[in-house]
Amino acid sequence: MRWQSLPLIIGFAVLALIVGSRAMLVEGQRANRAAAREAIEYQELLSGLLSLAQDAESGQRGYLLTGEKSYLEPYRRAVSAIPGQFARIDSMTAPDDQIVQQINHIKDALSQMQAELAETIVLYDQGNATKALDLVRSGQGKAVMDEIRTSMDKIRRIGAAAVAARDDHTDQVEIWLRVGSLAALLAIFLLAAYTIRQSRRRFREVVAAQEELMRKNIALGHEIQTREKAESQIRQMQKMEAVGQLTGGIAHDFNNMLAVIISAMNLAQRKLARGEHDIAKFIEAAVDAANRAANLTARLLAFSRQQPLAPQIVDANRLLTGMSDLIRRALGEVIRIETVLAGGLWKIHADPSQIENAILNLAVNARDAMGDGGRLTIETANSHLDDSYAVTHADVEAGQYVMIAVSDTGSGMAPEIIAKAFEPFFTTKPVNKGTGLGLSQVFGFVKQSGGHVKIYSEPGEGTTVKIYLPRFFDPQEPVVPSGRGGNPAAPATETILVVEDDAQVRASTTDAMRELGYAVIDAASGQEALQKLAENPGIALLFTDIVMPVMNGRKLAEEAVARMPWLKVIFTTGFTRNAVVHNGVLDHDVHFLAKPFTIEQLAAKLRDVLDTKQGTPE
Repeated sequence: MRWQSLPLIIGFAVLALIVGSRAMLVEGQRANRAAAREAIEYQELLSGLLSLAQDAESGQRGYLLTGEKSYLEPYRRAVSAIPGQFARIDSMTAPDDQIVQQINHIKDALSQMQAELAETIVLYDQGNATKALDLVRSGQGKAVMDEIRTSMDKIRRIGAAAVAARDDHTDQVEIWLRVGSLAALLAIFLLAAYTIRQSRRRFREVVAAQEELMRKNIALGHEIQTREKAESQIRQMQKMEAVGQLTGGIAHDFNNMLAVIISAMNLAQRKLARGEHDIAKFIEAAVDAANRAANLTARLLAFSRQQPLAPQIVDANRLLTGMSDLIRRALGEVIRIETVLAGGLWKIHADPSQIENAILNLAVNARDAMGDGGRLTIETANSHLDDSYAVTHADVEAGQYVMIAVSDTGSGMAPEIIAKAFEPFFTTKPVNKGTGLGLSQVFGFVKQSGGHVKIYSEPGEGTTVKIYLPRFFDPQEPVVPSGRGGNPAAPATETILVVEDDAQVRASTTDAMRELGYAVIDAASGQEALQKLAENPGIALLFTDIVMPVMNGRKLAEEAVARMPWLKVIFTTGFTRNAVVHNGVLDHDVHFLAKPFTIEQLAAKLRDVLDTKQGTPE
């Protein structure tokens, strides 16, 4: 590409040379005009010098012929002016040998002439007029004047020759500049033609390149569409594979639990039909299987971030201290437990029961990884995840967090195991030793709470799981005491209205409440519930399902509380995306009991709500 621009560079260089030569010519002409003016002035000075010599000679001749003193005035003025005139001539005389030589001749001749004039005037003044006139008639003065004129003529010829030489040189430069200008114009024309030709060729090349680029873009677009379709198919296959793994795990575990329940109930039915009443072990097996099924559902909801959370202001140090006995019972005596609790730990806003479940899950996993014994360390600390960390970890916002770390001295995990550790139903434990939902439940709860969880592990070096929960910045709310416990038993004397559109669930719920000693009224819909509320003003609590046709539980509660401001409300459902749970968090001041629940959980919730001060759900 460089050689193609060479003619353009040469053309501009020639043009610059012509412009520079033109400038030099203008300067030369200006110098010639100045030299001509100096030559004219020099000639005028020489002419003035000749006039002064002639004035001096004329004054001397008039005085000698007439004897009148007045004729000496021109003589004296000329004699006094001649030195100044010579000084001006000397200042303008060029350092030329010929000119200097002629000026010296003129000076010598004038000196000789002045001496002769002065001598004749002195002779005349002494009364020797005859000798003075004889000296004049000798022709010596005339010869001197002729010599002066001859020298001046030579000087004029030398100056004229110099001016003529300058003019000739200027004329030659102008001729060459005209030739160069014509050549430059021709070169510019040729350069313009060449440039136009090159531009057209380049334009054709650009058009061809654009057409080729368009073809490639079209081909790339087709390829992108093809890849997107392939990637979409791959993503769909991966989704189906993940769904298959999830549904397979759910089906496997639920089928096992249902098999236990169905078998236990069938055996209990057969024994009762034969009049036998030793069915307690079958009922216990069925209840245990049902509880495990309910726990499995809760873990799946936690993994999918759809479990209803009831966040509170929590001091993680107090929570860990309160559940230390529970952790010791879960791990056994062979595991040594150490806690490292940071001073000045920040508060967090999270569901304390879910934090306890997460720590317990991690502790049990650590116990299984350590086998015959080891050391479990639980640590808390204030932590700041900066922007650089957030950039390299998806779904992490930079900011301040409370870190809870659970470390063990077990067998550790390889990188490929860490990559799958949070997947549901993925486990490295032997058959019947784990569901593969423990870490996925922890992951779902932490993400639903706006936090971050990270595994650090190497084979043979143990494992550390760090949970980061966002710092809570409002110090005005009270810190809720943590720890597992329940309300003390209280006599059941209140009347409860149960609203449930499923007849079997409604019957089992009312039976459980009656078993607890409550007076129970049931309704199958929101409209029927409002009618029974109007008929029974002594109802103390509304226990309503949320997902119902026509009028859901939230609308029913709002209408009921508007009519009976003292009425207390407990919501229940098996589906958490509803009118009282938003973004996975229960609405403020809402009482909620998730399905399925045990009779003990029902009793505790009823007493907890009935024994609180009067308030209405928002």
